[in-house]
Amino acid sequence: MATVLAFHAHPDDEVLLTGGTLAWAAAEGHRVVVVVATDGLMGAAPEGEAPRLGELRASASVLGVARVVHLGYADSGHGAVLHPDPPDRTRFVRADPEDAAERLAAVLREEDVELLLSYDANGGYGHRDHVRVHEVGKRAAELAGVSRVLEATLPREGVDRLVGLVRLLRIPFRYDADALRNAFSPRAAITHTMDVRRFAAQKQAALAAHRTEVSGTGRLAPVMRMLVRLPFPVFGRLLGREWFVEAGARTEGKAVGDIFQSVAQCPPRR
Repeated sequence: MATVLAFHAHPDDEVLLTGGTLAWAAAEGHRVVVVVATDGLMGAAPEGEAPRLGELRASASVLGVARVVHLGYADSGHGAVLHPDPPDRTRFVRADPEDAAERLAAVLREEDVELLLSYDANGGYGHRDHVRVHEVGKRAAELAGVSRVLEATLPREGVDRLVGLVRLLRIPFRYDADALRNAFSPRAAITHTMDVRRFAAQKQAALAAHRTEVSGTGRLAPVMRMLVRLPFPVFGRLLGREWFVEAGARTEGKAVGDIFQSVAQCPPRR
């Protein structure tokens, strides 16, 4: 069995991009670790654990994740304005990339990770923290000698259809249509398509654990509320696949359907 580590920007990203894959890994008997760069908070952290980190632990428990780690950074926010750092910690995008990579590499070494899940070069839809996850994840893998890095993404060609559904359902969702056309990865670049429909119930329950985002007023809150209220078969149909790009891998016209077939055969790190 292997250790799989998923590196994400914020609490709830672990569900939306990789929830089914993490549940699959845990079901196969692999050790699953989730690391988030930020606690999802824009301001000073409260005493004790930040609420969104507590929700992340609840979500992780549903998915079968064995360990959750926060690298210690604050959310950098999305949009034109980059706000000053809160008084108690640095925004992730302002952190020294080498220092952040070494923090992640320390967990990779400690856990003897064979497979790192990160983000594609666009950071998905372009959030500055997601782009930095790609950069830091790539560097951390180099520092720790992790041979396999799969970058979570969506097929760019399908994003327009998803946005069309949101519009059809009249869900208030603020987005930049031009930016979405260049977001995520083209289908031809995708090396792994995971059919995770049998883990859709876990994925939906894990998403519901992020109560702050589901009940909040943020940009994605209306979509989150819609997703957790969907009938289970519909949720599985919409979010029952997850996509990855593996650097250096070739699809030869067809993406691989199971990233775990060969993960246990990864060469041991030295």
